[in-house]
Amino acid sequence: MIKIENSRELYESYREHMRRLADVRAALALMQWDQETYLPAKGAGFRARQVATLSEMAHELATDGKLGSLLESLEQAPGLSDTEKKNVTLNREDFEKQKKYPPAFVRKMSETVSRSFNAWNLAKKENRFSIFEKDLAELVDLKKEETELLGYRDHPYDALMDEFEKGCTVQLTDRIFGNMLPRLQVILEKIRQAKEPEDSFLFKSFDKKKQWDFGMQVIAELGFDFEAGRQDLSSHPFSTSFNKYDVRITTRIDENDFSSMLFSCIHETGHALYEQGLPESEYGLPSGEFASLGIHESQSRLWENHVGRSRDFWKFHYPLAAAKFPDAFEGIPEETFYRAINKVNPSLIRTESDELTYHFHVVIRYEIEKMLIKGELKSCDIPACWNERYKKWLGVDVPDDQRGCLQDVHWSHGSFGYFPTYSLGSFYAAQFFAAANKSDQQLQEKMGKGDTTDLLQWLRQRVHAPGRIYNSEELCKYATGETLNVQYFLDYLLDKYGKIYEF
Repeated sequence: MIKIENSRELYESYREHMRRLADVRAALALMQWDQETYLPAKGAGFRARQVATLSEMAHELATDGKLGSLLESLEQAPGLSDTEKKNVTLNREDFEKQKKYPPAFVRKMSETVSRSFNAWNLAKKENRFSIFEKDLAELVDLKKEETELLGYRDHPYDALMDEFEKGCTVQLTDRIFGNMLPRLQVILEKIRQAKEPEDSFLFKSFDKKKQWDFGMQVIAELGFDFEAGRQDLSSHPFSTSFNKYDVRITTRIDENDFSSMLFSCIHETGHALYEQGLPESEYGLPSGEFASLGIHESQSRLWENHVGRSRDFWKFHYPLAAAKFPDAFEGIPEETFYRAINKVNPSLIRTESDELTYHFHVVIRYEIEKMLIKGELKSCDIPACWNERYKKWLGVDVPDDQRGCLQDVHWSHGSFGYFPTYSLGSFYAAQFFAAANKSDQQLQEKMGKGDTTDLLQWLRQRVHAPGRIYNSEELCKYATGETLNVQYFLDYLLDKYGKIYEF
């Protein structure tokens, strides 16, 4: 029988092992961040090798027999707190899942992803999907192999979605989209019949340096700690974290589009605030990790849309923007600006789409991924399928690959199964924001004065602090008192757009 004092020794050994694993994964993430920001073009080949080596090291630590023995002993150990017991249970699940991956597969996947990213980057610059197609096809084959390694009950895509959102299945996601999209189409039809907001002033000339400075000012005001993170430029905005005191975000700048950089800054800041809010003492353990990608996306979507596109936010920030860009905003009333940044307009680019049509962008990617993983679509047929579905769902013609199937970085990372979390995140965001406002009815008034401190504190306490101890639905109930209810999102859209478009 294990004594309590021995339990403490076992737990500390386990904690130290998990921290070593976190160290290696952080080094791996740093190399991947560098690959997307500052890596010289000629360094790509060696970087693929280096990333593969670190991936193997991380896999070895994650599947080490000593870790398995520690976890097995700790499952029976007395004297552990509820959080410690949950950490052991979750890491035991992770351990068993990682054991399903042969080391050779891990290395091959890592090397293919590195090569695939470089091919995607070049293909996007050259505006030619064919440059990326061969590497993507190889990556899809590997993801198919991964579904067989992990196992699934109904659809192979279930195994990949479960990696990002535990318990998420095709059956569940089909039902959510099947119920949601027709309702969004009804709202969209009402908007089409209404008068369009004027927004041409958003597409004038906006100096790159001034945009950068304004974006940096805004994300600092939202609570991003620049002593614990930084922002850089990349071809596709993203965020990554090595620990809560080193969180990186990136953005991109279009000198003829005011919204492009700003809202990507706010979106990625939402991710960063979550990472900076995780408990320091739990580094390397589930209790120090984010709950799921759906919850992570809820934070980025909440800050980008419920805060960044709100009327209250711009009561404070519009005078600052008008002073920074007088040539574009001179004579433009605040209300006109607010309506413009919330204009609903079916478009080509997911990251720059409005809150309503955004979900049609997501479902297109979701449908294509399902078909790829089930073998119902070949990689070479993606552009034609993509273009056909953009016409079907959004009524737009895709002019080229760059603005079509090459716009997202996710496939080059092997992140199949990720896209549904964007919509789930939007639904969770609406529910979290409603609960936060219910707990403090002055939140939006404070936002109108440039103060989002109390909103951030509510999120830190109710969403960030628990780490991965709760799954998404448990966390939602902990934070709001009920599991996911998409009616909050629909009510939010109807209220917001009903006022903007007067229906």
